[in-house]
Amino acid sequence: MLTKRIIPCLDCDLQVPEGRVVKGVEFKQIRYAGNPVELATKYYEDGADEIVILDITASHERRGTMVDVIERLTENVFIPICVGGGIRKVEDYTRMLKAGADKCSTNTAAIHNPQLLTDASKVVGSQAVVIGIDAKRRYVEEDKEAAKGKTIVDTDQGEVWFDCSIYGGREFTGMDAIAWAQECQDRGAGEVLLTSMDGDGTKDGYDLVLTKAINDNVDIPVIASGGVGNPQHILEAFEIADASAALAASIFHF
Repeated sequence: MLTKRIIPCLDCDLQVPEGRVVKGVEFKQIRYAGNPVELATKYYEDGADEIVILDITASHERRGTMVDVIERLTENVFIPICVGGGIRKVEDYTRMLKAGADKCSTNTAAIHNPQLLTDASKVVGSQAVVIGIDAKRRYVEEDKEAAKGKTIVDTDQGEVWFDCSIYGGREFTGMDAIAWAQECQDRGAGEVLLTSMDGDGTKDGYDLVLTKAINDNVDIPVIASGGVGNPQHILEAFEIADASAALAASIFHF
């Protein structure tokens, strides 16, 4: 059995030279939280198991800035680092790993080109390929047509399926998150970074139904993300949803 992990997440805006960590609510209402290198160092010293750093600007022009952040960060942080945002090519994986990251997460690029996961896993290994899935509940009663062919899950609020979003939550795909997670595993992804868009930044708790549904349908580790507000929520992710890791931002930053 794998050891359960607690992972701080740094959403990084690279529009400034050294980057800055920000946090929103349901992917909106962005607030400034601090310097990425300073925060990563603090969380490492506080006992974090890993750190995820996501480039929310994700522009090619700022790739050098993220490399610089990772190089400076890994001078003093000696736990696994996962980098996400703007990972579009196999070369992006190799560049970030060379800078000191241990794995890379991709979302939008993989949905547009699923072969990316296959190719990347062959070059850097499945352990370094993380699929990011940002999912939102869709209630069957509200649109039965859209629910056709989807994996339906029962909740206290009614039957739902989970819709994958891309571009940082700005666009929905109509893709079934459970089926997509299974495909990603088959293509070589070694881990799922699963964010509930309904819970993101709310501090109301993880979407345990979503997390358990994904976890029950794949064999690779699932990181629960989106909504943690207290230590009890982390315990629930482990004990109820059987997540391999719990990721949090707001609870640590503010």
